[in-house]
Amino acid sequence: MAGDEVVLHRVEDGVAVLTLNRPDRLNAWTSAMERRYFDLLAQAAGDPEVRVVVVTGAGRGFCAGVDMDDLDAIGEAGSVQGDWDRRPQTFPLSVRKPLIAAINGACAGLGLVQALMCDLRFAAAGAKLTTAFARRGLVAEHGISWVLPRLVGPARALDLLLSGRVVLAEEALALGLVNRVVEADSLLATVLDYARDVAANCSPASVAAMKSQVYRHLQTDLATAMDESNRLMAESLRAADFREGVASFVERRPPKFEPLDPERGLGPDPVPGRLV
Repeated sequence: MAGDEVVLHRVEDGVAVLTLNRPDRLNAWTSAMERRYFDLLAQAAGDPEVRVVVVTGAGRGFCAGVDMDDLDAIGEAGSVQGDWDRRPQTFPLSVRKPLIAAINGACAGLGLVQALMCDLRFAAAGAKLTTAFARRGLVAEHGISWVLPRLVGPARALDLLLSGRVVLAEEALALGLVNRVVEADSLLATVLDYARDVAANCSPASVAAMKSQVYRHLQTDLATAMDESNRLMAESLRAADFREGVASFVERRPPKFEPLDPERGLGPDPVPGRLV
């Protein structure tokens, strides 16, 4: 399938919706899908009309992991083949806008990695999630060994990684793997309502700064985080968005925050080593 068919793209009300679109294969991951998905994330990062990105899957699944035909080819070759330049799987973390995964069904292996590289995760009730790597003779790939313990703690991360067991959305919520569980037929509507609220009422500059702060401060001590936060707060108090935020509240009207500078669509990759 052509790259522009494996991920669908639409923008409405400040929200870009990216839909992984191989429903007959539970949206299994391919090189064409990866290239298209990351290209669209880069496009959203530089688009002043986009303030939030929602990622979901077509049909019954979110993403069932790498396509089995590709896995067979990789197994025979003993390595990933191809002459194209891959962005790291941590690339979504460098997008200065919030990414929300709407996990509508099966989410496994590299599909789970993609969901974890989003900033928030809403899941359909009963959706199945699994790391799967140990059951394919693989290791914790593509930065999941960095992000998963930070979400659920080392012991729970090891449980999910070492066993490769399937967890339902309800257990994933209890573990801290997802933020919210929603009935399947209202999942996308719920996520879009949340995304539109952020797009309409939150300063893009504030959101970008806080996303960067959270990921970067995972690797710093408290004093360093406090120093940087104090500096950023002083800068924000002098910024137009602060004046607009106060004025809109006092005047009881929707805020009119400026979009992000498109020249600064991407931030530094917060994950050490830029794992591929």
